[in-house]
Amino acid sequence: MNLPLRCKCGRIRGTITNTSRCFRLVCYCKDCQAYARSLGQEDVLDAAGGTDITQLPPAHITITEGIDLLRCLSLSNRVLRWYADCCRSPIANTASVPYFPLVGVIHSFMDVSDQSKDAALGPARWRLFEESATGPLPLDAPPPASVGVFAQRVASILGWWMLGLARPTPFFVEGSNTPRSRPRGQSET
Repeated sequence: MNLPLRCKCGRIRGTITNTSRCFRLVCYCKDCQAYARSLGQEDVLDAAGGTDITQLPPAHITITEGIDLLRCLSLSNRVLRWYADCCRSPIANTASVPYFPLVGVIHSFMDVSDQSKDAALGPARWRLFEESATGPLPLDAPPPASVGVFAQRVASILGWWMLGLARPTPFFVEGSNTPRSRPRGQSET
């Protein structure tokens, strides 16, 4: 199944293919919260400061319009947080290197209703960093990550790496290790 992608203003569009390979989670880390705040997009956070993220291999994301509008923010040396320059919509998180076969797409970039998203991806399976939540967790918050969930996730990432699903990626210049946009610090956005 394919899932359409769209920034808030519609200038960046794309598709997730093969949604059966996705992992959905809610992250309460301080960096996800700072990312949303720095873009002026706190509405992507739940009441406790969590971000609904779907993880998948980069090769299953295609940007069909507006790829020149992708920008990234770096809050650490290991993660790039991508957003739309046109409307400041949060888009995705990637490793700072293109050969790591994982991207986390932010739920607000998905151009579907919550009901359609749940049907396509299933509910969020676990939560991370709940100790950084800004308030009480929602009653419907997913459970903490278990050893079994982590083992399944690691196995999937290794499989994606072995299958070469880190590339192509819309977030890095084709054939290089260069991000499509120069990473900016939080104060530069």
